Amino acid sequence: MQDMAFPRLTEGQKLDPKIRAKIINDFAPLIKYIASRIAMRLPPHIDIQDLINAGVIGLMDAIEKYDASKAIKFKTYAEFRIRGSILDELRSMDWVPRSVRQKARKIEDAYSRLESTLGRPASDEDVARELNIDIENFYKLLAETASVTLLSLDDLGDDDTDLSRRNLLEFIMQDERELPSHHIGLAEIREMVAEAIKSLSEKERMVISLYYYDELTMKEIGHILKFTESRVSQIHTKSILKLRSKMQKIVKEMMS
Repeated sequence: MQDMAFPRLTEGQKLDPKIRAKIINDFAPLIKYIASRIAMRLPPHIDIQDLINAGVIGLMDAIEKYDASKAIKFKTYAEFRIRGSILDELRSMDWVPRSVRQKARKIEDAYSRLESTLGRPASDEDVARELNIDIENFYKLLAETASVTLLSLDDLGDDDTDLSRRNLLEFIMQDERELPSHHIGLAEIREMVAEAIKSLSEKERMVISLYYYDELTMKEIGHILKFTESRVSQIHTKSILKLRSKMQKIVKEMMS
């Protein structure tokens, strides 16, 4: 999709309804594509039409809040808003049981403790010992918590606080010089995520790259890496829990 020129509006000026309708119509295929890619990662009982409807709301929000004077294309901003709105809709559904979230948090906490005590990335065996379970049960636990990590890196650092619910799109349209000093700027977040990803193993980095940046499915990644789909899912789950643990620690340190 080519990026369309978004009209520059003077203060108080409203967007022409015909232009608004055209934007929504032009972006309908993109909304459906984003919703479909996310739906591929979700249980079958999640209705894709609910995700599409949320995406439309995100697009309308983008139309209302976009500032053409900023150095960012409308299409880029709209994608963030569409995806963010869909993720918000999924969070509101609370489709992941609390017990599963608690198990994921236990793994994250174990990674955090081990990194502090070992001074190196924790192995699967390290985490299993920390949780007082054998390696087979650790892998079963990863399978049980896979649903927590299926959505997006937008969820990194989510610990049910107002700060943790801020995702990248909220920083996109702000000049970092205007951000309050106690907030984290976009450039800092990018650097933090990049550094956290560097701490992963080569296989983990590959899975993250193929899944989030190339937007391949677990099955497609397995075909490329010669792994089973379940093995790819296992690597993905470990990677995200590691990243969430590291990001939570970094954010808390920066905000303390």
